[in-house]
Amino acid sequence: MSSVSGAQFDDAGIPPVSAADSPAQGDSSAELELIKKAQLGDRGSYGRLVVLYQHRLFNAICRLVGDREEARDLAQETFTRGLDKIVALASVCFAVPLAVFGALHLFGPHLVASLVPPYMPWRAFWAYAVGVALVAASLSIATRIGVRWSGLLFGIMMFLFVGMIHLPGALARRPYDRVIWTIVFREMSFGGAGWILAGVAWTGVNDRLKYALITVGRVLITIAIIFYGVQHFLHPTLLPGVPLEKEIPASIPARELIDYVTGVALLLAGGSVLISRQTRTMVAALGAWLLALILVLYGPMMISALLTPAIGVQLVGVNYFADTLLFAGAILALASVAPRERIA
Repeated sequence: MSSVSGAQFDDAGIPPVSAADSPAQGDSSAELELIKKAQLGDRGSYGRLVVLYQHRLFNAICRLVGDREEARDLAQETFTRGLDKIVALASVCFAVPLAVFGALHLFGPHLVASLVPPYMPWRAFWAYAVGVALVAASLSIATRIGVRWSGLLFGIMMFLFVGMIHLPGALARRPYDRVIWTIVFREMSFGGAGWILAGVAWTGVNDRLKYALITVGRVLITIAIIFYGVQHFLHPTLLPGVPLEKEIPASIPARELIDYVTGVALLLAGGSVLISRQTRTMVAALGAWLLALILVLYGPMMISALLTPAIGVQLVGVNYFADTLLFAGAILALASVAPRERIA
């Protein structure tokens, strides 16, 4: 019988601990190093922590409840709560970038008005309207009030952006430009995540609509995950997550390794969705990895950009940070609707 981390249990329900793979009991420095790696999204370190401590937790719970089966379930549930806490960040990761983008539309409409299709009148009006819509969606998702409507409408808005702005340009002018297709899949994944949030909130009203929203969202996010995973191997120096044009600064060591690890995580997560195995674990681990990259890579880059006087540099720093955070929110939204793995 195996846990979600891959740990094996003997007939008594106690996981064996390999002396070769786990730090010796009392080796606090090695255990602390495992904890730090697990917090940064290292699934192998997380699994070793489960192997190292779950048998102790199991014995303690068993003495309390007096039933080995119930104790085993409680022990494993304790260690899987870490993933649930990561998945619970989906709303925050979604709401914060929407507020940022909304503020950019409201306080700098001239910066985005040029994106409005030329056949549409009142370009400034649409910039303000989109800004208001983004801020409203951010507040709704952050407070979890009316999410089924804000998520649904946000998804529709993103699909309109793709259909009216990005996709025509990709098909007509730059069909072989990977950057424009990266943007197309990015916007579609954002819209799909909005529909997932709406579907999750759409309870007790229309189960068929709920299922349709979640299914469409899953498909669109999975397509983006797989496409981005391949791109990380084809262009292994680009900023990880959403691989656009900007590269990882040359001062950062192991640039290619960061992209390869991210590519592997993306492809594993996408594959887990396709084969419906360990989906919640793999996708949540991908979300955790992206959040770690945002903290250690994108955060400092944004701060550095904001300290420069050039408005263009500041916008690029903020956009890359917010885009990647929103994509991490989309990943975690996908994890939130994946079935929980149950030990056989």
